[in-house]
Amino acid sequence: MKARNLLSSIVVAGLLVGGLTTSSLAIGGPSGPKNDYQQQGKLGVVKMNPYGYAPLTAIITNGGYVLSGVKVTIVPKPGGQTISYKVDNQTVKTYGGIPVFGLYPSYKNTVEVTYTKSAMGFKDETITEKYQVTTGGIGLTPSGLTMQTGVPFEKVTVVKADKEFADRLYLINNVPGKAPGRSSQAVWNNPAGGALEWNDASNSFIVDTKGEVRWYFDSDKLLDFGNIYRTGIQMGFRQDNDGALAWGFGQRYVKYDLMGRQIFDRQLPLAYNDFSHSLNNAQNGNYLLRVGSSNTKRPDGKNVRTVRDTIVEVDKDGYVVDDWRLYEIMDPYRADAIMVLDQGAVCLNVDASQAGHTIGADELAKLDENNQFGDIAGTGIGRNWAHVNSVDYDPNDDSIVVSSRHQNAMVKIGRDKKIKWIVGPHKGWGEKFKKYLLQPVDSKGNKIVCEDEYSKCPGYTNEKGGFDWTWTQHTAFIIDSKTNKDILYLAAFDNGDSRGMEQPALASMKYSRGVVYKIDQNKMTIEQVWEYGKQRGGDWFSAVTSLTEYHDDKDSLLVYSATAGMQFDLSKGVPVGEPAPELLEFKWGSTEPGLQMKFEGTGIGYQAIPIHLDKAFDRKVKSKK
Repeated sequence: MKARNLLSSIVVAGLLVGGLTTSSLAIGGPSGPKNDYQQQGKLGVVKMNPYGYAPLTAIITNGGYVLSGVKVTIVPKPGGQTISYKVDNQTVKTYGGIPVFGLYPSYKNTVEVTYTKSAMGFKDETITEKYQVTTGGIGLTPSGLTMQTGVPFEKVTVVKADKEFADRLYLINNVPGKAPGRSSQAVWNNPAGGALEWNDASNSFIVDTKGEVRWYFDSDKLLDFGNIYRTGIQMGFRQDNDGALAWGFGQRYVKYDLMGRQIFDRQLPLAYNDFSHSLNNAQNGNYLLRVGSSNTKRPDGKNVRTVRDTIVEVDKDGYVVDDWRLYEIMDPYRADAIMVLDQGAVCLNVDASQAGHTIGADELAKLDENNQFGDIAGTGIGRNWAHVNSVDYDPNDDSIVVSSRHQNAMVKIGRDKKIKWIVGPHKGWGEKFKKYLLQPVDSKGNKIVCEDEYSKCPGYTNEKGGFDWTWTQHTAFIIDSKTNKDILYLAAFDNGDSRGMEQPALASMKYSRGVVYKIDQNKMTIEQVWEYGKQRGGDWFSAVTSLTEYHDDKDSLLVYSATAGMQFDLSKGVPVGEPAPELLEFKWGSTEPGLQMKFEGTGIGYQAIPIHLDKAFDRKVKSKK
């Protein structure tokens, strides 16, 4: 036996000395005799979708060279939009080559790159060359609902794109609806409540100003509908200063760069659950997440999970810094705004059979009596009494501003958890809150008098008027560059449901607005300085979702009317028309958009933001800003 083993060893050794590779004997070493991958240019291979999450990206590997002075241009389709950007040397090293972003789907793309290559023993060489990169189609799973007729949309119409905005890229985050058989299949029951079942399909993609998709995130690889800690509606997309995207879904919040490289993927701290709507990348480097509490004891002794009424602040490493428990700061039993909500469109819980229906005081009272908790538009801790859909940080006084849809209110709250002011109709606020309610004024500082406990101001009808509050609004974003400790500018999307604390006789009478307010925080006054949408009437009305946000780089206001075109026939309780989200961008002060795009067949829209490639790929540019 020993002799045979010895003989085998001698034979193997002889074969190796004779030139037979170790791989032939499966002993180890190289997996093949040569590198036979196709190399198009003077660098390495083209690696498609390098991290598995961004199919319309690629890396041209460095081929063993040190690269510098990199510039990338995606040659446009005929009449298309050019995408061109520089890449700093550190970023090239991070990716091991040249990052390629902005490829067209289902297309043989031409990518032009300029670079200088260096290697020990070789002379530096500056080269401009072209690569051919063929892509597949957009591989997102549809929701299965009839209102989504395309992936991610069926048609986009560019109505207008002025030169000022022609170089824009926009990330669109939409929510096409409940995916049958995949979502909304679990509830919390220990303790009861929460919004776990609120788990619809969602997608995110980037379009250029020609309406072409140039990037999408493969959420099918990120989400696992069978795991409650790895599913949920993707929302709250923000581009950080490092160019990467941060957002949340369900019980997680994540950060990925535009190439699909994971920076972090974290479960919420265990004291909190059910992220949705809003993530704010605050100026102090922390993240503000809109969540619920995982376990709160009510004054009646019952333990519940809360719904969309808690803000948690986490640092860059995921440690909890602070939280704002709004049910302890505001009044969870203020019912005036909730009782006039259209129950057919409570956020994304669109139920045509309830169109035009409102809830009464008796029904609200029964919720407490019957221990009904969860994602219910009602009053009391453990129900959707606040429905906060945005949070924004003000470094001037270390405060946050929240948008509470179900209170028709935008509220500023300090680090000490004390309210500083409330933007919204005065009706229904208890005595302890009245000192925080702002007084409307005109441009000269003159007091504007409103009727019905300041719920009906001169501009609450669709006729011209100088002031109105927001109603079931989405987003309350501070315009930082125009704000200081005394004066704060606030941009919001006024959805317009329950305007004037009532439902109109006809659904077609509803309208939405993008609006900007100027708040004197010392005098406790508020002035309306800009609005758009009233003139568009019911056709532009968005019952839910949407956004208004200022952007410094263009001195502009971006408005996304995310469910424009979706109305209800109150007599039949059915939707009339499918949502057709509309994206507009305005130069500051203008009431005519410089960019206007309409999306069809996408289902319900959510929000949109511009994307900046210099942040993502060129650190030198960022250091100068």
